[in-house]
Amino acid sequence: MPMSKKAVILLSGGLDSITVLAQAQQQGYACYALSFEYGQKHNAELLAAATIASKYQVIEHKVINLGLGAIGGSALTDSHVEVPHTQQTGIPVTYVPARNTVFLAFALGWAEVLGSQDIFIGVNAVDYSGYPDCRPEFIQAFQQLANLATKVGVEGGQMTIHTPLIDLTKAEIIQLGTRLGVDYQQTVSCYSADATGFACGECDACRLRKIGFAQAGIEDPTRYF
Repeated sequence: MPMSKKAVILLSGGLDSITVLAQAQQQGYACYALSFEYGQKHNAELLAAATIASKYQVIEHKVINLGLGAIGGSALTDSHVEVPHTQQTGIPVTYVPARNTVFLAFALGWAEVLGSQDIFIGVNAVDYSGYPDCRPEFIQAFQQLANLATKVGVEGGQMTIHTPLIDLTKAEIIQLGTRLGVDYQQTVSCYSADATGFACGECDACRLRKIGFAQAGIEDPTRYF
C-alpha cells in the first residue's frame, strides 16, 4: 500500500509498540518513531527500539531525553524502589507518574511539526498492570486536549490518538503481530532486563508476556536469564 499519511509512533522497544508500528505501516502510514530515555534503570528497551526502527525502515527515529528519574516515584526510575517479582494488587510501584501524558505531549508536538494528524500508542486496558494512563478514558481526554491545544485543532483539523490494541488481550496482540510478520524476539518487555536484553521471567511485564504467548498458542521467543 502506498504511504500517503504521516504518523508518529510511540516506540518503546516492547511487544505492544512493535505490533502498533507494523499495523500502522500495513495501513499505509509513513511512520516516524519516537522513543524516550526517561531515566529507566536499563537501556535494553531503547536498543531494541533502535533495532526495530532500523528493520522497519521508519522515516525517522528520535530518542528524547527526559528527566523523570529526577522525581522518582517508580520502581522503573528510582534506585530506592525495587521491581517486584510477585503479582501486585492495585496500581503497582512500576507505574511511572505521568509517563504517557508526557510521552503523548512530545508526540503531539512532533506531529504538528511534521504536518501529521495521527499518533499511535500501544496502550492496552485488558491484560495490563492497571496503570491509569492506559485506560480509554485517559486517551479520550488527551485527544480532546490535543484538539484544543494545537494549531491544527484550532484551524479545523483533527488530531487522532490511535490505540489499536486497547481492547485486545495479550494473546490477541501476539496473534495480530504474528499475522503481520512481527519478530517478537527483537523486543524487550522486562522491567529488569540485563544490558543485552535477557529477561528476568518473573516481573509483571514478563508474566503477562508469558501468559500471552501460551494463550496464543505461539512459542515464546523471549530470551530469559
